[in-house]
Amino acid sequence: MNPQNLTRRELLRASGAASLAAALPFSLSAGQSQQTSAKKAPPPAAVSNPLKPPAEGSIPVAFLLSDGAVVIDFAGPWEVFNNVMIGNRMDLFQTYTVSESAKPVQASGGMQIVPNYTLANAPQPKIIVIPAQGDPTQPMLDWIRNSSKLADLTMSVCTGAFVLAQTGLLAGKSATTHHGSLMSLQIAYPDIHVKRGARFVEEGNLATAAGLSSGIDLALHVVERYYGRDVATETAYSLEYQGQGWMNANSNSAYAKLRGSTAGHPRCPICDMEVDPTDALTTQYHGKTYRFCSAEHKQQFDSQPQTIVDFLQQG
Repeated sequence: MNPQNLTRRELLRASGAASLAAALPFSLSAGQSQQTSAKKAPPPAAVSNPLKPPAEGSIPVAFLLSDGAVVIDFAGPWEVFNNVMIGNRMDLFQTYTVSESAKPVQASGGMQIVPNYTLANAPQPKIIVIPAQGDPTQPMLDWIRNSSKLADLTMSVCTGAFVLAQTGLLAGKSATTHHGSLMSLQIAYPDIHVKRGARFVEEGNLATAAGLSSGIDLALHVVERYYGRDVATETAYSLEYQGQGWMNANSNSAYAKLRGSTAGHPRCPICDMEVDPTDALTTQYHGKTYRFCSAEHKQQFDSQPQTIVDFLQQG
């Protein structure tokens, strides 16, 4: 067997086989002892919105990428879907990248990615993953709208929620995004109910994850929706991922409230980023001074200050 043709899981299994065989008599006796003394764990609660896997074949997962795509937003879910294993099957999900053209995508940190497909020839996905990236083109938005009609789930990660929002599919629905962009999402799309403190938010066949690593949790939750808690747990274990957010959509409590702005450590009311009080742009509103990290955020505040103040008070 050629090691270059092995998947990561297969390589780990092959490299550990000899050690396992040597330790097997001890492991068996220890395992039997533990099984005798341990209480049987209660079965995990079933998800309220399960998805039905296909009777045969793989679940196609399209990752929509354009320049500026944030690596962890798509690489995290990519690894989750590619590490799902049931029995000897490791092809439960078929992942592929899609872009507007075949030219390499310039992702974050200088990474270049050659897309597997273009919008014109991409297979119909059952799952669509939209990471944070640059402004989408009209063809990209049209592809999301059309492909979502036949997909089980269209999910965004981080500020990929803005791309999904531009399709109009989130209108009147709940959503979340990176904690530093919650305010901007609410300002840009007042018809979306923006949720703080949510690791991910589900609305029918749409789902939005909070920032960056939250996409891993949403992907694990999607695995659970298809194949159950045990399979998702085993997938997380295989990845050595100890986060528990995928089991609780409302587990982003650290971001449920803004950290608070003080005179000595002012924070931008739009993104919660700490700003330098000596040269920050400012606005006076109802006797209070607000300082901003950028002219864009000052302009957003000045356009509808009361709406923003009300949103801040909700936190």
